Amino acid sequence: MKFSPRKEPVIYVVEPFGGSVRRHMPTLPLIYADDAAVTRGDGIFESLLVRGGKAANLQRHAQRFCDSARTMNLPEPPMDKWEEATRLAIADFCGDEQGDAKCTWTYTRGRASTGRPSAWVVVQPIEDKVLEQRAHGVAVMTSPRLWHVAEELPAKTLNYAATMAMLRMAREKGFEDLILTDPDTGEILEGATSTVVAVKGEKLRTAAGRGILPGTTQAALFAHAKEKGYRCKAKPLTVEYLEKADSVWLVSSVRVAARVTRLNDKKLKAPDNVDVIRDLIDAALGA
Repeated sequence: MKFSPRKEPVIYVVEPFGGSVRRHMPTLPLIYADDAAVTRGDGIFESLLVRGGKAANLQRHAQRFCDSARTMNLPEPPMDKWEEATRLAIADFCGDEQGDAKCTWTYTRGRASTGRPSAWVVVQPIEDKVLEQRAHGVAVMTSPRLWHVAEELPAKTLNYAATMAMLRMAREKGFEDLILTDPDTGEILEGATSTVVAVKGEKLRTAAGRGILPGTTQAALFAHAKEKGYRCKAKPLTVEYLEKADSVWLVSSVRVAARVTRLNDKKLKAPDNVDVIRDLIDAALGA
């Protein structure tokens, strides 16, 4: 089942230095005008899938969240409090219902006037468009990434303006998503909000390149797939490699997996094992 798009989100505020967590009414303001999230996009976030009343792949998200905070020189997040807020928000949102939902952690530099970080958790319905793309796949264009990303440890920051602008451009051209490529080599990097995974027989491949944000869903998939006998590896990928693969997937936390049905002007046929790959990814998130 799915939750109604009109279902009210549940918000919990997290005290950034390990104090209490408290529920916040979604009809009341939360962010001040001088918060760094608003003025500079200065902060980090994680999006998690809620499935079966729990946050999927929780520990990988928590590790990346802490890595991002360290990279951005934010105070270390008290993960016991973040996880407590997440459990409470999921319980309040889901109640006795079962279905997929979206959980977002947001952690900002905070107000200029206080210097105190802002932190909150939201659980809300997944957009119908996202569920449709999960079920039916996406048409994707490739485009060079024209901005620099720190290579040492990319952080999942709130500053997505350039990526979202390119995604809007792709949609204006009739595509539903975007794969970014290295402007110097033309090699595959990552999706706008996802990790690229190519399947060839029993081989799963993802891109290895400069400044690629480590994907939590891809990591879970590779760990589970290896146990099932698949050969998994990160390696340099090209557009031509994707065109010749049995199937290409954009994997991410909430959409989970969307098969690429068209890459630029080339239609990619569905292989016989589409359901097998979908089940593999779903099982990885439940492992």
